[in-house]
Amino acid sequence: MSTQHRSGATQLLSALATAVLLTPALLAQAPPTVMVQATKLQFDEVKGYLVKTAQKVPEDLYSFKPTPDVRSLGQIIGHVADSNFAICATAAGEKPPQSGFEKGKTAKADLVKGLNDSIAYCDKVLASMNDQNGVETVKFFNGNQTPKLAVLAFNNSHCNEHYGNLVTYMRLKGIVPPSSERGSM
Repeated sequence: MSTQHRSGATQLLSALATAVLLTPALLAQAPPTVMVQATKLQFDEVKGYLVKTAQKVPEDLYSFKPTPDVRSLGQIIGHVADSNFAICATAAGEKPPQSGFEKGKTAKADLVKGLNDSIAYCDKVLASMNDQNGVETVKFFNGNQTPKLAVLAFNNSHCNEHYGNLVTYMRLKGIVPPSSERGSM
C-alpha cells in the first residue's frame, strides 16, 4: 500500500472513529420528544378529520349502514371513541376512563361528545410522553409487551382505518369527506 493510500485510510478511520465517539453526544442533544412529536402530528391529522366528520354528518345518517352486516356510521364513531379510551389508557398504564359508546349510544350529540372526550384523553396521554418513557413496555394485544409509543402509533393506524370506513359511508351519501374538502391539505 502506498503512503498516499495509507494516509487516506488513516484519515477515513480517524473520521469514522470521531463520528462514532460524537454520535452519543449528538444524540443526547436531540430533542427528547422527536418520536412523540411525530406520533402526535399523525394523531392531530386524523383526529381533525374524525371530529369534522362527526360534526358534518347529519344525525339521520348516524344509523346508516351500507349493508346490514357492518357497523352503522354512528357505531363506527362510537367504536373509535371506545378504542381511543382503551388504547391510550393502555399506553398510560391506566384503566379506560370511559366506554360504552359503540353499543350504548346512538344520538349524535352523545357520540360527538364521546369522540371529543376520547381525543382529549389521548392528547393528555401523548402530552405526558417523552421518547424515554415512550419505549417502556406495557401489555398490549395478546399480552405482548409493546413500547408505549408503538401502542399510540397503533391507535393512529386504527383511527385512520375507521376514518377510511367513514369516508366510504359519506361518499355513498354524497358527502365530501373532510380530507377531500378544498383547503384540507
